[in-house]
Amino acid sequence: MKRIVFALVCLLVIAGMVFAGGRRDGAGEKLICGVTLFEPMNYLDSNGNWTGFDTEFAQAVGAKLGMQVEFQQIEWGRKFIELQAGTISCIWNGMTANVVDSVTGRQRYEDVDFTYSYMLNQQAVVIRTSRAGDFRSLANLVGKTVAAEAGSAGESIAKEAIGESGRFIGSSAQIDTFIEVKSGAVDFAMVDILLAEQLVGVGDNADLMIAPIEMDAEVYAIGFSKGSPLVARVNRAIQELFNDGTMSRLAQKYGLENTLKLDTTRIQDM
Repeated sequence: MKRIVFALVCLLVIAGMVFAGGRRDGAGEKLICGVTLFEPMNYLDSNGNWTGFDTEFAQAVGAKLGMQVEFQQIEWGRKFIELQAGTISCIWNGMTANVVDSVTGRQRYEDVDFTYSYMLNQQAVVIRTSRAGDFRSLANLVGKTVAAEAGSAGESIAKEAIGESGRFIGSSAQIDTFIEVKSGAVDFAMVDILLAEQLVGVGDNADLMIAPIEMDAEVYAIGFSKGSPLVARVNRAIQELFNDGTMSRLAQKYGLENTLKLDTTRIQDM
């Protein structure tokens, strides 16, 4: 009798292992998204909860995959370190994919595997309105003092724009660069245009504006560790969310409908 009971227990254990190993819905898995405070992509509401376009986007993907989604605030300049250390599952924070990273000096796709790109972006030159006449072309940026988020696409582009005669000041978050501009500590800030369009010219930033200087086109994508099997799964979920209208509804909610664009081309081939 003991042998029969023991055999049954072993079969149950093995069956449980097979079932757990064979699950494909992601149940029980966590998707920890590395983020910074970046309105309208990821920011905190009045109750201290994460909200924003990328926040809801990640939650929608998690629901598709049966994964629990969490958000971990990180220092942007350490994003790749956090990913490699396993403290986050991915970088999901309005991340420009087609750019040389200011920290590594390499194309970002060399250090992470990107999903499909889902949104258009470009950098914006934010200045005080009183200096509108001083900033009309890229040539006006040479030799100036600029602030940008440390480790951001803005940093690498700003440094190139100001040249060796300019001065760079790194900030912990994009929004902090506005303080530097308002105080006169810097001549301009280099930030994502999606953030600039939401915040300049209103409220506390009523004295700031976007200079009429055209910058190169960028795209947003989600970064995972090299070789991560999650990339293919997330890509399928992204395609479904575009097809069923979820992405369009989210974009309209956050005023981003004119920048939403799915592109399945590999980032390195753009």
